[in-house]
Amino acid sequence: MKIEYTTSTIITSAVKAPDTSILIIYTGGTLGMVHNENGVLIPFDFSLIMDHIPSLRQLELNITVLSFQTPIDSSNVNPQHWREIGEKIYTNYDKYDGFVVLHGTDTMAFSASAISFMLENLQKPVIFTGAQLPISSSRSDARENLITALEIASTKINKKPVVPEVAIYFDSVLLRGNRSKKVESQQFDAFESENYPMLAESGVDINYNHKFIHRTEQKKDLIFHGSFDTNIVVLKLFPGISKEAVEGIINIPNLRGIVLETYGSGNAPTHDWFLTPLKKAIEKGIIILNVSQCPGGKVDQGRYETSEGLHAMGVIGGSDLTIEAAVTKLMIVLAEEKNIENIKSRMIESICGEMSIN
Repeated sequence: MKIEYTTSTIITSAVKAPDTSILIIYTGGTLGMVHNENGVLIPFDFSLIMDHIPSLRQLELNITVLSFQTPIDSSNVNPQHWREIGEKIYTNYDKYDGFVVLHGTDTMAFSASAISFMLENLQKPVIFTGAQLPISSSRSDARENLITALEIASTKINKKPVVPEVAIYFDSVLLRGNRSKKVESQQFDAFESENYPMLAESGVDINYNHKFIHRTEQKKDLIFHGSFDTNIVVLKLFPGISKEAVEGIINIPNLRGIVLETYGSGNAPTHDWFLTPLKKAIEKGIIILNVSQCPGGKVDQGRYETSEGLHAMGVIGGSDLTIEAAVTKLMIVLAEEKNIENIKSRMIESICGEMSIN
């Protein structure tokens, strides 16, 4: 699948030549849509953005916009789109001071998580944002989200980026991308990060929580991880789940990984009909990663009897990984590793602040 792009160049300042450059990657989503004369939503021409957001002139930025020629609804996003976004950032890394990715909200947390793992040693901002209402709507949140995302992506202190990591900016808060999840479809506060503090909050000023921002050791080259193994599945537990359902999922051909969504702090049924198929799967080399269904808290295998069996058979405790981070991280690790011990070692290591390590 080859994705075609259109390119627009925007210089926001008419007073002086900007010395800060930002690359915007528009993939699709509500933010970049406008109503035509018939009231139908159509993709926005970003070369006209100054007409919709004249206050952009105050930022004094040199902006390049790469737009998917055919914008995609985020429900259709797949690893090929992540690879395209990641490659565009990687190949243009030295040309720009920061990056803003405009993306639909439904799978934004998955994409932000994936990009955070793909860009190892990242030392520049990659800020995802979007909107709940189109940019042409009178009550749209698109304008504030985009302006502030651009400001965050371009802000430096002592010539160093303030937020050199992948983050999501939405409704006045900046959250670590791989700690975020969408929690709201009707209100503007669409994203939360229950297990990690916000990186910044926007009001009259943008107040940064500097001690919580992830920073890579200096003088390390950016490394691109662009391969994904999609032979994984999410097995979400619920009261009444059947033996046939569990066995059917575990016996999927070519399956290499299972993200097991358990209760509470990693608890699951203790019945033999449930545990025995999991044990057989592990013996066949299938990786099982235990994450909690709870938005807050973490997996602590062995804390209760109902998780002791999982720990004993070799299920990997996922600490406080979100399901979005767990899925994308596992896809990348499985694509790069065949050795079971190497896979386990990488899955319990915090690569870019995605999980808490005891």
